[in-house]
Amino acid sequence: MTILNNIDKNAPIAFFDSGVGGLTVLNKVKKILPNESFIYYGDTLHMPYGEKTKEQLLEYSDKIFKFFESKGCKAVVMACNTTSSVIYDSVKDKYNLIVFPIVQSVAKILSQLPINKLGIFATRATISSMAYQNEIAKYNSNMKVYGQHCPDWVHIVEENTMDLANSREIIKNDFEKMMKNSPDRIVLGCTHYPFLLGVLSELANKDLFIDPAIPFADYIKDTLAQNNLLCDSKHRFEEFYVSSNPDNFKNSSCMFYELTELPKLLTF
Repeated sequence: MTILNNIDKNAPIAFFDSGVGGLTVLNKVKKILPNESFIYYGDTLHMPYGEKTKEQLLEYSDKIFKFFESKGCKAVVMACNTTSSVIYDSVKDKYNLIVFPIVQSVAKILSQLPINKLGIFATRATISSMAYQNEIAKYNSNMKVYGQHCPDWVHIVEENTMDLANSREIIKNDFEKMMKNSPDRIVLGCTHYPFLLGVLSELANKDLFIDPAIPFADYIKDTLAQNNLLCDSKHRFEEFYVSSNPDNFKNSSCMFYELTELPKLLTF
């Protein structure tokens, strides 16, 4: 990770994802960094990212990163596992921003778990990239990592239908497929998936599942602190933007983050 010179420590931290999922990361970061200001962009127009090509993701992210630069942000958090997996290497040194990618940031922590088998629930793009497997292997080549694509989970969260019988059956079937590998722990490798912990904890002990947003938030705090980039201003703020359906975003976000007003509609 490149730490740039002349970074304003009191500038906001930016977050982006394809929808509400990144709020799970923002929520964790806000709890341990309550003095920071935040700007969040949910690219709901192009959701889900997990079905997009690398070229499409680079096109979307370029406009979003440039927007964050125009807002004077000091860092951008790639809360989305898909973009972290697929395009991080292409964007990490392209902008005047510190870039925090979720997969690469938590892989070392996951590799140190005292287990033999690790399951990864994620999007098609994240699974196809083998990012979790490759990053974990850098630190622990003995850990067996099983990736599984869950094609319907993002839509279930964004549409807030996890309580419907059909949605529960889909989640149950995906879970049972993963359990054939007998994993010791399972990573919820998409920021949307922690929204489904209520359903998943009916199928297995909640401790089976790992929300990578928790170690990721600690990593972000530690990195900013080590580089004297923690905000010391008392004038914090939050701004939320989406590329479509502000009302749907606000309704879906209520499970993990309380928005006091509608996010602003911003398309590029």
